[in-house]
Amino acid sequence: MNVYDNLMKTINSEYQEVHLLKSGGRGCVSVIRNAKSGRRYILRQFDGGVEVYRKLLCIASPHLPQIYEAVSAGSHSAILEEYVYGDTLSFLLEDGPLPPNTARELVRQICRALWVLHSNGIVHRDIKPENVIIRGDEAVLIDFDAARVYKCGSSEDTRVLGTTGYAAPEQYGITQSDTRADIYSLGVLLNVMLTGEHPSRKTVGGHLGRVIQKCTMTSPANRYKDVLRLM
Repeated sequence: MNVYDNLMKTINSEYQEVHLLKSGGRGCVSVIRNAKSGRRYILRQFDGGVEVYRKLLCIASPHLPQIYEAVSAGSHSAILEEYVYGDTLSFLLEDGPLPPNTARELVRQICRALWVLHSNGIVHRDIKPENVIIRGDEAVLIDFDAARVYKCGSSEDTRVLGTTGYAAPEQYGITQSDTRADIYSLGVLLNVMLTGEHPSRKTVGGHLGRVIQKCTMTSPANRYKDVLRLM
């Protein structure tokens, strides 16, 4: 029996599904609970590679969920990860824009998460309010289903993924997306946090407005070089 089958056998015998978060052509995501401890986890099942998740197995960050297992057999893959308690940023934004100091601090924390990813060659590619959970006073960046490992020498992404409005122009097949694609998305996110609108419709003024403008330049070369510069 391979490691994939072993994990699924353990989950089927020792865990209970709490609820299904999403299901589609690429796979499904569920909240499961250990029958003995009561502890909750996220289980991702999909067809595709687990390269990104395997890179995260030994990484601990307060701004990223802990990855416990990343296994595959043929085209089938399964990920067991930490269940992050808290509300999504999209839920919090239903009450309106955030104060500038709050938005600034949350973006700095997301930058710390991205620095960990980028230092390991990982581009998230799907930064949006639904993929940020606020746990107490910490921002946690979740969902690496669209993430990829940057490939030196590749001219474009192997698969076009991302969320319209947040995805950088290069994610639509213009060229290979690198860490600056995440900076673009983070600039859009910051503007939404401050105004409730995409920067193409309404941009905040002052210093933060200039930061957002630089993040969302069409050409990656004109954006911040890395998230440390953005911080």
